[in-house]
Amino acid sequence: MKYRIFDSYAKDYDNWYERNKLVYLSELEALKRVVPEKGVGLEIGVGTGRFASPLGVKYGIDPSFKMAEFAKRRGVETVIGRGEKLPFKTGVFDFVLIVVTVCYFDEPLKAFLEAKRVLKEKGKIIVGFVDEESFLGQFYLEKKQSSIFYKDASFYSAFKVISMLTQAGFGNFNFYQTLFSLPSEIKDIEQPKKGIGEGGFVVISAESE
Repeated sequence: MKYRIFDSYAKDYDNWYERNKLVYLSELEALKRVVPEKGVGLEIGVGTGRFASPLGVKYGIDPSFKMAEFAKRRGVETVIGRGEKLPFKTGVFDFVLIVVTVCYFDEPLKAFLEAKRVLKEKGKIIVGFVDEESFLGQFYLEKKQSSIFYKDASFYSAFKVISMLTQAGFGNFNFYQTLFSLPSEIKDIEQPKKGIGEGGFVVISAESE
């Protein structure tokens, strides 16, 4: 039930992206490197639509009614539900996007298995998240107990996410990273680099096998 907080603080969550615009735009730049320009996409944990809308992802799902209202206003066709039990038929999406949501799944592996189920053959999954083992992951862990949004979150390392995706039946991995400084120190939109291990925000793309 980690999502319950978002019904109470949906507007505060959405405003974070305005207050931290360079962080947000840097994350978008990394995601743009791997999100397909064509095809039918779904964002699991669409939140307020801050990623789905500019990335052209048509459909979204989120357990929070308040968050979903924001996403709908941004043009994303959003339904209420959880990543661990998607209300969609098998093999209907070309790609699935999951951004800053893995840490809120009750069962992340189950959510990845569900993502694979709703993907077409050779469909693509894109996962964007804060790497627990990065400097940024450690920064958020230190302030976790005082944070409204991260208090109940479970952070994962890039290697743990790769392991779970592999277990779920994904392969042909690609990696990008961004956020090479703390949010308060970022002065411009950062250009993503390939790989993992430097940036605090990691984007993993993989194909359904």
